[in-house]
Amino acid sequence: MPGMKAGGGKGGSLDSSLKVLVLADCEAVPRDLGSEAVDLVIGCGDVPDWVLVDAADRCNCTRVLAVKGNHDSSRDFSAPIESLHLKIRRFQGISFGGFNGTSQYKPHGNFLYPQEQAAELLHAFPEVDVMVTHNSPAGVHERGDPAHIGFIGLRQYVFRARPAFLFHGHQHKEADSLLGETRIIGVCGFRIMDLEFPPPQGK
Repeated sequence: MPGMKAGGGKGGSLDSSLKVLVLADCEAVPRDLGSEAVDLVIGCGDVPDWVLVDAADRCNCTRVLAVKGNHDSSRDFSAPIESLHLKIRRFQGISFGGFNGTSQYKPHGNFLYPQEQAAELLHAFPEVDVMVTHNSPAGVHERGDPAHIGFIGLRQYVFRARPAFLFHGHQHKEADSLLGETRIIGVCGFRIMDLEFPPPQGK
């Protein structure tokens, strides 16, 4: 695809904007969502499939990209939702990647990864413009208890791959931070925003 780096997923000289609706950790369509049109719906986990689909319908959007959270079913996503876990999807010349779940804080459950396993899986994952995860990178937006420790491997990925944006849920925080060159955005409920490529300096 024109503008993409050879052998990777990250965009080259992008100069565009994209309006996205990001949802995380919500069990119903937020009552205050409204019906503002968006280009893309992004799910950061712990959101039922029907919520993602209904939110997309309300916002007149046909493309939904998502990852699974630690409270989600192990079943595949329902159509038209597309999984981002260790995959690269492209939309309007922008590349998206993702990673399911959280660090393993209990013996059994869906999408629980020991830190070493998560780091190994992310070690060779290609560069993307936007990374979508359930958990946050280690040291970013954490809540200080074992269930809410970020992924060390995801922090390493951010410094290596330098995505423009990383969206995450799980921490139940609305937060916006900079890690290296990457804007890390924590979502709890929903957020609508315009993504600019390249991102404005100082964001």
